[in-house]
Order: sequence, then structure tokens, then C-alpha cells
Amino acid sequence: MQPFIRDRWSMFTSKKNSIAALLLTALLSACAAGPDFTRPTVPAATRYLPRDDLPDYVSAIGQTQHFDRFQSPDANWWQLFGSSALDQLVAQAIAGNPTLQSAQANLHESQDNLRAGEGVFFPQFNVGADAARERISPYQFGPHAAAGIFNLFTFSSVVSYALDVFGGERREVEGLRADVDAQRFTMEGAYLTLTSNVVNTAFARRAYADEIAVLRLLLLAQSQQIDIVRTRVKSGAEAYGDLLSLQGARASNLAQLATLVEKRDEADHLLHALLGQSADEPLPLDIDFKTLRLTSSLPLSLPSELVRQRPDIRVAEAQLHEASAQIGVATAALFPSVTLTGEDGTAAPSASTLDKSQNRFWNAGTDINAPVFQGGTRWYNRKAAIDAYQKSRQDYRNTVLAAFEQVADVLKALQHDAEALQANDEAARDAAQALGLVQANYAAGLVNYIDVLTADMQYRESNIAFVQALAQRYQDTVALYVALGGGWWRASDDHARPLARVDVPNQSGRRP
Repeated sequence: MQPFIRDRWSMFTSKKNSIAALLLTALLSACAAGPDFTRPTVPAATRYLPRDDLPDYVSAIGQTQHFDRFQSPDANWWQLFGSSALDQLVAQAIAGNPTLQSAQANLHESQDNLRAGEGVFFPQFNVGADAARERISPYQFGPHAAAGIFNLFTFSSVVSYALDVFGGERREVEGLRADVDAQRFTMEGAYLTLTSNVVNTAFARRAYADEIAVLRLLLLAQSQQIDIVRTRVKSGAEAYGDLLSLQGARASNLAQLATLVEKRDEADHLLHALLGQSADEPLPLDIDFKTLRLTSSLPLSLPSELVRQRPDIRVAEAQLHEASAQIGVATAALFPSVTLTGEDGTAAPSASTLDKSQNRFWNAGTDINAPVFQGGTRWYNRKAAIDAYQKSRQDYRNTVLAAFEQVADVLKALQHDAEALQANDEAARDAAQALGLVQANYAAGLVNYIDVLTADMQYRESNIAFVQALAQRYQDTVALYVALGGGWWRASDDHARPLARVDVPNQSGRRP
């Protein structure tokens, strides 16, 4: 080739390679098919209840709590009750609960699926070796070929790379990232559900035990009263109907006692299950309502913050993101796919001659697969993905509305709990004073013993109502922490939360 022609050819091939490189770069940097996901806008509401429908503070039995609209719950909110026994129960449940461990395993699985999916962005390199002894028929290669038996040793390497021209693979990986977010917040939800169930069950267990103790004293007083009335009936000083009424009241209380004992046993069994134990294992120390405390400040995050805090809302958002990515996957499937492949190897009749240059073979090519007609399958797959996205949008909206409803319910419950607790406390105090007066009159001979027993029964009944109101206030305080998301985002290190933090890829699911 003459120098002039050679220079021109080099210039042509150089320009050709440059144009090919530019085209390849443009293809690789093309926008992915389908919509780019945007997080749902935060709600414009600034409160959960109508204006002035919730007081700034609630007060009962000398304990005043105010609502702080700019405060978020602590990560370890149960420690605010100041009970070491309660802290021990929660720590044991976090360490042994199988549901929480299952949620962690699901998160790890989604992370590994993401890492596996990201492998599509790298060239795929495979090495193969084959050894065979063959006999061929002449008619496999034409009527004039010769038959024969031979050995064939082959060693080859294959490189392939799928050009993600329309972004289908990128959308697929985007969906895997969204699934990691969903599993992460599912785990956070399982963590919050577990801790709240442990605390609520401990409160219920203590309340049942206190009610049982008071009811047994009440039954003892009723038994004494029945014995006295029975004697008075025999002497004609009391009507038989009065005795029947007392016996009926005692029988009703015996039935209530059996129900309370059953509920206490169920609470024990549930607590064992939450701790990851069988029912025959010993439980840690029980809590005591007298040692519990309520914080003077109750958190009340703004609605715009709540949608970034609650695990169930974040799960719904991640599922919406995943549905959005699937639209891109289905859209990219409507367009051609391009794969670059190359193979290099050697084949010889013996292993010792594989390194001979004349035995080498290679090939390089491009595979373009363009859909032409599939009976509308891919088109309707895309429409189905859009429908799934619309469903996810409504599911997200429904989750947000349900969260706002739950917060509103809990806020009103706390207000009414304080009112009920204060009223029951006053009733118990009045009953105690009435009992004291009746006992003094009995000592002075002004009333009979039946009056003492009647006052004692009223006092016991008021104590049972007080225990129930107190337990309800504690449980609704727990419900507020749960409704606000449990403070998982404030656990910045392992010391702030007993559960070991899980390595989650950095992406849009992380709270800003």
C-alpha cells in the first residue's frame, strides 16, 4: 500500500473509531426508559386535630404532661418509664425474637439480590474446557466426507456485555434498591412492633395481677358479708332476697376473677413468645406501677415529619419506588436489546497441541434482538406495570391517612385517659375516706359490720377501676411513641439501640 493511501486509510479508520466511540457513549448515557421516581410530597397539614381540639397539656394524679410539637420520640423510648425490669424484658426480646431475626434475614437477602443485580453492569467473562471422543457420519458434512473417530480437546474463553441502551437493566437494579429500602423499613417496623408489644404486654400483665389481688380481697369481704347475712336470715332479721343478691354478686365476681386469671396467663404466654422462649421458662422480674414514671414532655412530630419517620409509610414509599422502576423495565422491553460477545480459544486432537497457533480460533460479534410481534404481551405488560404503580400510589396515600388517624386517636385517648384516671383517683380516695368513716362508726357502735363490708367492697371496686385507668394511660403513652415511628432514625450508633445496625447500601431510602 502506498504511503498516501495508507495515511488516508488510517485517517478514515481513526474517524470511524471516533464516531463509533461517540455513538457508544451516547447509547450508554441515554436516559433510562420509564419515569424517574420522585418522592411523594409531604402533606401541607400542620396538625392532626382541629385547632384547639387538643390542650397543650394533660394532668392527672399530680402528673402533668405537655405536648411538644417539635419533639421526636427517642430511639429507646421504653427507657423513659424508668424501669430496669422493663428494660431487661425489651433487651431479651430483641436478642431472641424470631420474627425480628426473620426480618433481618429478609433484609440481608434483599441486599445480596441487589449486589447480584448490579453485576449486569460489568462484562461477563467465562472460561470453558471440553474433552470429547467422537465418531462422525459422513452424511453430517456431505456425501463425500469421510467417516472417522477422533479426539477433540477445546479450551475457550467468552466475554459478553449487554449494552443497556434503553435503561431496562438500570431500572431493574433501581427496583432492587427500592426493595432493600422496603425490607429495611419492614425490619424497623418489626422492631417497633416487637418493643411496643413487649412493653404493652408487661403493663397488661401487671394490671391483671393487681386487679386479681384486689378482687380476691373483695371476694373475701363478700364471703364474710354472706355469712353474716345468712345468720341474720335464719334469725329473721334479714330478708332471704338480700342473701340471694349478695351470693349473685359474689358469683359474678368469681367469674370475673376467672377471666382475669385467664388473661394474665395469656399475657404470660405472649410475653414468653415475644422473648423467644417456651412457656415453661422463667420470666425476668415483673414491673411495678409504683416505680414507673411518665415524662413531663410528650413528643408530637409535625405531619410533614411523620411521613419520613413511620416505618409503614417508608415501606409504602419504597414499594411505590419499586413499582415506578418496573414501568421502566417494561418500557425498555419494547425496544431492541444489544449484546456484544467475543470468544477466543483453541481446539486440537490432543491436549499437548492446544498451544499451537494453528489450532486457535476466535470470533466477535453483536447480537441485536428486536421484538416485532408478541401478540401485545409486552405492551400490556407495560400497562400492567402502570396500573400497579397507580395502585401503589393509592396504597401509599391510604397508609399516610391511616397514620394520621392513629396519631389523632392516640392524642385524644391520652386526653381522656388523664380525665378518667383523675376521676377514678378521686373516686378511690372518696371510697377510702368513706370506708374509714364507716370503720370509725363501727368501732363506736353506730353501724353494723355489714355496712363496713359494703364500704370495703366499694373501695375495692374503685381500686380496680383505678388500676385499669392507670394501665390504659401507660399503654396509650406507648401507642403515641409507636404512632410517631418509634425514633429509629435517632439511633446513630450501636450504643443508642440494642439491635445491631444492618449495613444498608446508601441510597434514597435513607432519611435525610
